[in-house]
Amino acid sequence: MTAHPDRAIASAAAAVRARLGGLQPRIAIVLGSGLGGLVRRIADPVEIPYAAIPGFPIPAIPGHAGRAVAGRIGEAQVLAYAGRFHPYEGHSPADVALPVRVAHALGAHTLLVSNAAGGIRHTFRTGDLMLIRDHLNLMWRNPLVGPVHHGELRFPDMSSPYDDELLTLLRAAAHAAAVPFVEGIYAGVLGPSYETPAEIRMLERFGADAVGMSTVPEVLCARAADMRVAGVSCITNAASGIGDARLDHADVLRATGRAQEAFDRLVVGWVRQLCAGDS
Repeated sequence: MTAHPDRAIASAAAAVRARLGGLQPRIAIVLGSGLGGLVRRIADPVEIPYAAIPGFPIPAIPGHAGRAVAGRIGEAQVLAYAGRFHPYEGHSPADVALPVRVAHALGAHTLLVSNAAGGIRHTFRTGDLMLIRDHLNLMWRNPLVGPVHHGELRFPDMSSPYDDELLTLLRAAAHAAAVPFVEGIYAGVLGPSYETPAEIRMLERFGADAVGMSTVPEVLCARAADMRVAGVSCITNAASGIGDARLDHADVLRATGRAQEAFDRLVVGWVRQLCAGDS
């Protein structure tokens, strides 16, 4: 960002707000690789291409459409980001977290993050939806470095980065929609190379159940702004050394495509559960 960070956030938020037509999203959703189809479940959608939002890069990775979609899921007003940008594309952690900061500036108090991830736990299967209980920041980067942004804490508490109540609602939504799920710890790494078998063995010893190249910067910024966070990983493959297959992004997108319908039912059910709990 070339402008002062707070001004850059305000400029991006103003551009989005000008398109919303009175919508006031209270829930933000970040859709990971191949999971952008959820936006079809948003009623009365307002679509905003990233190119129209100051400071938003255009995602260059297949499976990331590069558009924000605002509207309603049930009674809830939501803002979904269909696609994200990643540190491995050369973007700074602050740039990666800009969509979350914009959502917060627009009034969102809850964040759902999603991603595609490799399964480390040996019992995981391709297509499993993993509810994230905690994460490991192995990107060795943090978007909170630098000046403190307006409305954010200098030293946010990370003892419960993924909200227990929201996790309970995810479980309830999964049961109600008959969506099988697993739970675990997500390891965020820089990428873009996939991990070696030795690195996966290390991550397993660290306590990771799944690994991916996103999500952590967004959660850090959300918690600094006191947003509540829930997370879901789609397990798209067995991590290196766990299975025999060579890893390929095309296979990742095929796996998320097969899981899309179950993911949609889970998220829509979760939003409705959350909305019912707030009423």
